[in-house]
Amino acid sequence: MTQLELARRGVVSAQMRAVAEQEGLEPEQVREGVAAGTIVIPANPCHRALKPRGIGAGLTTKVNANLGISTAFPDVAREQEKLEVAVEAGADAVMDLSTGEPEAVARCRRMVLEMSPVPVGTVPVYEAAARAQARHGAIVDMDSEELWEVIEEHAAAGVDFMTVHCGVTRRALERLRREGRITDVVSRGGALLVGWMLHHDRENPLYEDFPRLLEIARRYDVTLSLGDGMRPGCLADATDRAQLEELITLGELVDEARRAGVQVMVEGPGHVPLAQIEANVKLQKRLCHGAPFYVLGPLVTDVAPGWDHIAAAIGGAVAGAAGADFLCYVTPSEHLGLPGVAEVREGVVAARIAAHAADLAKGLRRAWEWDREMARARKTLNWARQLELAIDPLKARALWEQKNPAATGDGGVCSMCGPYCALRLVDAYLAGAGR
Repeated sequence: MTQLELARRGVVSAQMRAVAEQEGLEPEQVREGVAAGTIVIPANPCHRALKPRGIGAGLTTKVNANLGISTAFPDVAREQEKLEVAVEAGADAVMDLSTGEPEAVARCRRMVLEMSPVPVGTVPVYEAAARAQARHGAIVDMDSEELWEVIEEHAAAGVDFMTVHCGVTRRALERLRREGRITDVVSRGGALLVGWMLHHDRENPLYEDFPRLLEIARRYDVTLSLGDGMRPGCLADATDRAQLEELITLGELVDEARRAGVQVMVEGPGHVPLAQIEANVKLQKRLCHGAPFYVLGPLVTDVAPGWDHIAAAIGGAVAGAAGADFLCYVTPSEHLGLPGVAEVREGVVAARIAAHAADLAKGLRRAWEWDREMARARKTLNWARQLELAIDPLKARALWEQKNPAATGDGGVCSMCGPYCALRLVDAYLAGAGR
């Protein structure tokens, strides 16, 4: 029985209790959210090492880190190191987006599922495409049964959530053709399906046989992450007819999934002007009846290669404040190549800052308690506590030690102001004035 089905029967599962404890909520609050479909708990029973996380309304904004090998970088051991760094830096979930040689792709997926304590997501069409390339010499020659075979395999292996581009339909593709775009389709999964659909002159099998997908997802309690294959790849393409056509379809599929007892969330656009982000989030929440919203960034400018993690953090904070529930990190390597270990850490921390800023805007009690505690530590020049409370304690400590080699510890001033420290001066004046 899925978490959604349990919640509807009034059962508070062990996973719901774990999420309630993490969030500082009553278990019944979490159960009600899961029952309504506004909270999902991606928790495939076959993922043995999992420590569940909740995603959705009333919960802290979560962060996902993408991992996975590529044809140019097929080293699975390197991806294990990135997984460890992502989890240590505070990622709430990871996705294995591996491409390349089929056996290496499968090996990386098995490693991630075995080693990850956080929910694991995949995009099954990637592995199906890799197998089709090896078997047939061309991705478009993939048989639709080969895609279903991979979906079932991922579910049985323990994958907690799957990105499935069910909204890439013939109708959405026709909208794209009519309106025109600068970047056409930038979603890798979306592009694979578009190529297959055009080559075979057929509808997307994930849309055409959605009930089959629901049956697999229900059997393994896989949370469906309805992918945004028509997401804009540049600001000029944002919020166009193709994107909205797909979103309308995804909203209808959310209803179908819920009726089938399947947990579901919806993915959102990657490149969106700052002034359009709130509208995009509210539109998704309305059309998808409050389903958790998973966004890539969004990036608020197209001209920040090397700094796209900052562009994404800006957009992520705005999206989260408007109601987005799950932020997919972006690394400095976005648009440039596969990220390394250092870029993974930077991407996770940047996204966590955005998520925390969103939680403050949402008025979440624990978020405000964290910031107040930091303010108190700063007021008293309690450096040990400040470093402990930092969102990235490793970097904060390294910078503190580098910039303050002569520091005497708590109560001392830093090298920025020295004897002109505002906190110390005003404290002394207030004390002298009888406070």
